[in-house]
Amino acid sequence: MNKKELTERLAKKAGMTKKGAGEALTGLLAVITESLGKGEAVAITGFGKFEVRTRKASVRRNPQTQKKMNVPAKVVPVFRAGKNLKALVLKRVRAR
Repeated sequence: MNKKELTERLAKKAGMTKKGAGEALTGLLAVITESLGKGEAVAITGFGKFEVRTRKASVRRNPQTQKKMNVPAKVVPVFRAGKNLKALVLKRVRAR
């Protein structure tokens, strides 16, 4: 599903216009992005938690040249699914 399809489903589910749903979705994504940019976690109970983690520096090997490369430490966004979301996904997978 892409952003357009998500906006259409949100509009239908919430009983609002597509324009209003698009603005709400864009606003939500902006708030999450800004919070992560400040290093703050965003927890949505029952859905999951968006947070920022630091990856340690490491030495990797280039698969084409087999030459060792130093990869610097970096900060990355992470999503951890909540209990309800995990249960729903597991239920769907088992139903197949």
